[in-house]
Amino acid sequence: MNIVVLLGVVITLATGIPVLLQILRNHPRGLIICFFAEMWERFSYYGMRGLLIFYLTQHFLFDDGRAGSIYGSYASLVYLVPLLGGILADRFIGTRKAIAFGAVLLVAGHGMMAYEGKDTTQSLSYAGQTYQVVTEGRGSTGTRGIIVDGQSYHFDAGETGGLVIEGLPAASPLPAALEKDSYKLEAKRDPLGENVFFLAISLIIMGVGFLKPNISTLVGQLYPQGDPRRDAGFTLYYYGINLGAFWAAVLCGLLGQTVGWWAGFGLAGLGMLVGLIVFVLGKPLLQGKGEPPAEGKLKTKLIGPINREYSIYLLGLLGVAPVWFMVQRNALVGTVLGIATILSLAFIGYVMMKVCKTWAERQRMMLAVVLIFGSVIFFTLFEQAGTSLNLFADRNVDLTLLSQAVQFGPFTFGTPAQIAAAGLVGQGMFIDTTMTASQTQSFNAGFILIFAPIFAALWVKLGRAKRDPDPTFKFGLGLLQVGLGFMVVVWGAGLTNSAFQMPIILLALLYMFHTTGELFLSPVGLSQITKLSMPQVVSFMMAVWFLASSIAQYVGGWIAGLAGTETVGGQVLNPELALKTSLDVFEKLGWAGLAAGVLFIIVSFFIKGWSNGANGDNHPGPVLTEGGHEDGNIAAPRTSTSG
Repeated sequence: MNIVVLLGVVITLATGIPVLLQILRNHPRGLIICFFAEMWERFSYYGMRGLLIFYLTQHFLFDDGRAGSIYGSYASLVYLVPLLGGILADRFIGTRKAIAFGAVLLVAGHGMMAYEGKDTTQSLSYAGQTYQVVTEGRGSTGTRGIIVDGQSYHFDAGETGGLVIEGLPAASPLPAALEKDSYKLEAKRDPLGENVFFLAISLIIMGVGFLKPNISTLVGQLYPQGDPRRDAGFTLYYYGINLGAFWAAVLCGLLGQTVGWWAGFGLAGLGMLVGLIVFVLGKPLLQGKGEPPAEGKLKTKLIGPINREYSIYLLGLLGVAPVWFMVQRNALVGTVLGIATILSLAFIGYVMMKVCKTWAERQRMMLAVVLIFGSVIFFTLFEQAGTSLNLFADRNVDLTLLSQAVQFGPFTFGTPAQIAAAGLVGQGMFIDTTMTASQTQSFNAGFILIFAPIFAALWVKLGRAKRDPDPTFKFGLGLLQVGLGFMVVVWGAGLTNSAFQMPIILLALLYMFHTTGELFLSPVGLSQITKLSMPQVVSFMMAVWFLASSIAQYVGGWIAGLAGTETVGGQVLNPELALKTSLDVFEKLGWAGLAAGVLFIIVSFFIKGWSNGANGDNHPGPVLTEGGHEDGNIAAPRTSTSG
C-alpha cells in the first residue's frame, strides 16, 4: 500500500467522524447532502487540477510560459463563468436545478479528459537537419536523449545556455555544444487529442459555472439570518470540499503519474458521477431550499416546444463553444475578465444606490466588496499551488520520504528500489513510500482535514463569548500566513542538496501556513457574502466572490510563467536555474502577502462596524416565499430588510 494512501485513511477516520457527528447533531440535515455532493465535485476538480500542469508540460510538451497561460485561462474561466450561473439561478431556475445541470456537464467533461490521444513528439532542427528528441519517464526522474545517426545521446544545459550533448563522435553532423540561438525545438501534437482536451475543459468550465456559486449559496439558505451556527456550518462544509480535494490529490495524482494520464483523469470523472447521484437522491433532505423563484414561469414556451427552463440548458450547452475558443487565447480571457469586473462593480454600485434602502445596508455591501478585494490578493498567492508550486515540487523538492528501507514490526517501509537494495523483498507487509509531485497537493487539503474541525469549534466558542474577530481582521491574519508560507522556502534555501532540491518538510510547512491562512479567510468569506449581501442578489454576489478568484487565477497564471524555466521533452535542463528563478518569485510573493496582511489588520479597526449586526442575532433575515426559498426577483422584490 502507498504510504500517502495509508496516512490518508488514518487522517480521514480521525477527523471525519467528529465532523460527521457535528453535522448530524447541530446542523440542518440538508448540509450533509451539500457536504457529500461538493466533496465528490471537488474530488473530480482537484483530481484534474493536480495533474493539469504536468499534463500540459509533459504530455503536450508546452513550455512553462504557455502551460501557465493555458492553466490561467482555464482556472480564470472556471471562476468567471459562475457570474452567469449565479444570475440564472437567482432569476430563473433556482440553485438546486443549476447545481444538477452543472454536475451533468462536469461528468461529461471529466469523462472526456480520460482520452489522451497520441503522445506529443519533439524534434531539434540544426543547420537544415532534424533530430528526434526522446524521453523516458516523467519530470525530474526521467531521462532524455537526442537521436543522431540512429543512436541516442544524453544532453544537458550548457553553462551559458544552449545544449551540451554527451558522447557524440567527432564526425557527428551535430556539434557537441549548441549555442542557445543556433537550434530550434518543435513539438508535434495530435490535433484530435488537443481539441478533445480543450473541449473537455470547456465543458468543465461551464459545469462549474452552474454548480459552484449555487451550492455555496444553498448552504447559506439552510440557515436563518443571524444563526450563530452558520460560520461553523460553512467551515464543516469546507471540510467536505477538502476531503474530496485530499483524496483527489492522493489517488488521481498517484494513478496519473504512475499508471497513465487516462487513469488519473478517468478516476476524477467517476468521482463527479458519484457526486451527481448523491445530490439527486438527497433532494428530500434539502426541505424545499434552492427551488426556482417562480416555478410556473419555467414552463413558459419560448421556442416551439422548448420552454424557458430547457432553453437555459440549451444556451448553457451552446456556451461551451465560445469558452472553447477563449480558453486557448489568454489575452482574450484577460479582456473578458476586465469587462466582467467593470460590469460587476457597476451592478454592485447600482444595488447600493437603488436596491439598498438604508445606510446600514450600503455599508454591508461595501464591506463585502472589501473582503472580495482581499480574496483577490490571497488567492493570487495561494493558487500558485496548481502551477509554480506543483512544478517546484517536481523539479526542486526531494520527494524521498526515507533515505533507505526500514522495518518496523510487521511492516517494511521504502520504495521498490530501496526494498530491493536492502534485500527485504517479500519480508513483512510492504508500505510503498513513493510520493509523486502531484501528491504534494494533498498537503493543503490534509491540513484542512486536521484543522477545520478545530477552527469550526473555535469560531463558535469565540462567537458565544462575543470575542470573535471581525472578518477584515481575520482576512489580514490569513494574508500574513500565506505570505509567511512562501518565506519558509525562501529562508530554507540553505538546506538545498547537491541536486538543487529542498527537503520535503519545507514544502509541507509552506502548505501548512497557506492552509491556516485559508481557514482564516475562505470559509469566513463564503459565510460573510451570504450574510452581508442583499437577499435579492446573494447568488450574484457569491458569483462575484468567485470572480475575485478568477482574477487571481489569471494573474497567478502569468506569475507562474515568470517562475518557469526552459524544458526539453518536458524535463528541466538546468535545475539550479529553476530553483533560483522559483525562489526569486516566491520571495516577492511572500513580502506582498505580509504587506497586504498588515494593511488589512490596520483597516479592520476603521471599518469593523460596517457589518451593522449582520454577524449577530439582531440582524433580520429575508422574508421567505411560500416555497420556502429566498425570493431572488430583482425586478419586483418581495423581500424586506431593515437597518
